[in-house]
Amino acid sequence: MSRPIKTVARVGERTKELATRVQPGEIVIISHQDLDEVAAASLYDARVAAVINVKPFVSGRYPNSGPLFLLERGVYLFQALEKTDLRELDGVRVELDLQGKLTWQHGQIYLQPYTKEQLETDLAIARENLNLELAKFVANTLEYAQKELGLITGAYPAPKIKHSLQGKHVLVVVRGKRYQEDLAALASYIDEVKPVLIGVDGGADALRDLGWQPDIIVGDMDSVSDETLQSGAELIVHGYVDGRAPGVERLRALGLTGHVWHIPGTSEDLALLLAYDKGAKLIVAVGTHSNMIDFLDKGRPGMGSTFLVRLKVGEILVDAKGVDALYSGKVRTMYLIPMVVAAAIPLLVLLSLAEPLRSWSRLLLLYLQASLGF
Repeated sequence: MSRPIKTVARVGERTKELATRVQPGEIVIISHQDLDEVAAASLYDARVAAVINVKPFVSGRYPNSGPLFLLERGVYLFQALEKTDLRELDGVRVELDLQGKLTWQHGQIYLQPYTKEQLETDLAIARENLNLELAKFVANTLEYAQKELGLITGAYPAPKIKHSLQGKHVLVVVRGKRYQEDLAALASYIDEVKPVLIGVDGGADALRDLGWQPDIIVGDMDSVSDETLQSGAELIVHGYVDGRAPGVERLRALGLTGHVWHIPGTSEDLALLLAYDKGAKLIVAVGTHSNMIDFLDKGRPGMGSTFLVRLKVGEILVDAKGVDALYSGKVRTMYLIPMVVAAAIPLLVLLSLAEPLRSWSRLLLLYLQASLGF
């Protein structure tokens, strides 16, 4: 039997915030129904030892991929019983065995290990419910789209910005599924074309992590680091149509200022519209949300605003989601052999011209025959 995990527990209501303060090897206690892949990836990157969820990893509404992402990478998952309150364990040293017994100085509790077998059972139920969820999602999307038509009719003009996007390529980076891999796959494009770089909240951190400085940062300003906000990028706060703009307070606390754009929809909608309205020649989007699963992962029951925005900018929009999977970049043996032979032929010719070196050429030829199976 594997040894118990003895470490510190970290508790948080918001998984993405919790991932920024957990230390490697610690246990996290989350309250995240239908754990999505982006949140799961943030926990994995933080190198947590185990994840305890006080809400269902998979509720059965739709097949979310976060739990599988963690299980495939060796992270232990445990399901707490309904209405379990473990908030008192934040920062407390605990011991967790793999059968689910969690103990600390003043108590203990039993958890249910969440295995791949249990996950498959839950996902099978979720797949059966998918058609019903899709019908509700489409209905909500159409309802929201009717209310948000102003997005494509010019009711929300973009603010004046100092960066010129006219006639330029613009790269919009959102913290969506596999955004880091897709962004890395575009490295040559970024270095050669030098598009204007727009980071949507945490997408701005992703750009800096790979060595690029965002030109513009847009969003609620709630999931981007202080260092990135202070890096000199132009800042655009996503304000709500009711007049609120919580991101302004974050900037003010850092001594920063930015534009405020009150507009319905998501922050990535704002970024795409900004690029379009400012005359971008081409918009390349990384990590954006464009299907039902993406939006259900974000807790949104419809995608009216995104449907409208993509309808408007679609002619110049290139969605780079999954671009890293298009080509593996591996050198295959079937290609390598002809390359080696082609390089060896002129060398053999040169060697054969000198009488003392003919024996060496014969040895080299024999070596190639043995190595390549000729």
